Amino acid sequence: MVERLFEIVEQRSMKSPDSIMLAAKENGQWRTYSSAEVWDTAKKLAGGLLTLGIANQVLEPLQQEKIAIISPNRPEWMIVDLAVQMTGAVLTPIYPTISPSEIAYVLYEAGVQIVFVGNADIYERFKDSFHNIPTLKNIYCLDELAGVSNWKELINKNAQPDQSVIDRIKPETLATIIYTSGTTGDPKGVMLTHYNIVQNVLDSMPAFTFAEENSKALSFLPLNHIFERMVTYIYLHSGVSIYYAESMETIGPNLKEVHPLVFTTVPRLLEKVYERIMNTALELKGIKRALFFWALELGKQYDNTIPGSLWYQLQLWIANKLVFKKWREALGGNVKAIVVGSAVEVEEGALFVIRQ
Repeated sequence: MVERLFEIVEQRSMKSPDSIMLAAKENGQWRTYSSAEVWDTAKKLAGGLLTLGIANQVLEPLQQEKIAIISPNRPEWMIVDLAVQMTGAVLTPIYPTISPSEIAYVLYEAGVQIVFVGNADIYERFKDSFHNIPTLKNIYCLDELAGVSNWKELINKNAQPDQSVIDRIKPETLATIIYTSGTTGDPKGVMLTHYNIVQNVLDSMPAFTFAEENSKALSFLPLNHIFERMVTYIYLHSGVSIYYAESMETIGPNLKEVHPLVFTTVPRLLEKVYERIMNTALELKGIKRALFFWALELGKQYDNTIPGSLWYQLQLWIANKLVFKKWREALGGNVKAIVVGSAVEVEEGALFVIRQ
């Protein structure tokens, strides 16, 4: 039974150590990380963090050390998340797009002691803000950057977290602080425990009937948002491999390269796709137009938890062959579901299935 978030990855590494857990483009090629590699690297990073003096006991939430990460989605993001959890510290993810003054406010308000930055651009953007944070002791870059410590220095210590440290981490232990965008004033921190996130994962699993072990997901929504982060752990729990898009601009090409089974998105992106499809449909004539809108009505009746009658399944099979197949090809040809979440739907999201 999973009670702490990192146990999801621990269990998968034991069950399927050679399975692909994470992947990202490096030098133009997809670089994959096995379940065993992710778990082993996270443990080494946790051990390295503990050598910096991170408390080897779990204290009250306000006394737990805070560690920030400022980076786009990438495998290292998740490895840092796992490592911080195993130290009993609290991960505070920050959007790379916020202003220097906002990041200074968040770092100061949270009392952050260690910061992981993704690349040189992020470091240059915020380095002046870092100088004004009295609690900040260490800065590490995920990329190689002259004059800045690299995160591999902690991994290369080959230290391991003491089991007594991990044993002190309870379901009610604070796991992360998610800061709001600050559009209604200063950013505000939302405190989430292991229990909060794990229960969301377990309660959401029944809706992910389409998730298949060794299938792929494409990730491009920011991991800073709890929706994408929670769904990530659903993928990991289900045995799905997560491929990170290179950028928002490369989503289309990456979909065709990865051929994912599922991806998460926000309503506006799907609205644009839907508008493009509908504009094309309105230009159709005769039987093609009739087939399109017939298939569309069938799709509106689909429920991924209820198969429907044999007659409905037959009609859906025909619609898949004649209409939906063309939609899927634009999304990599293998998509079974798109999970949609927005700022007001982070708890449950909405499921939009375009293939049986």
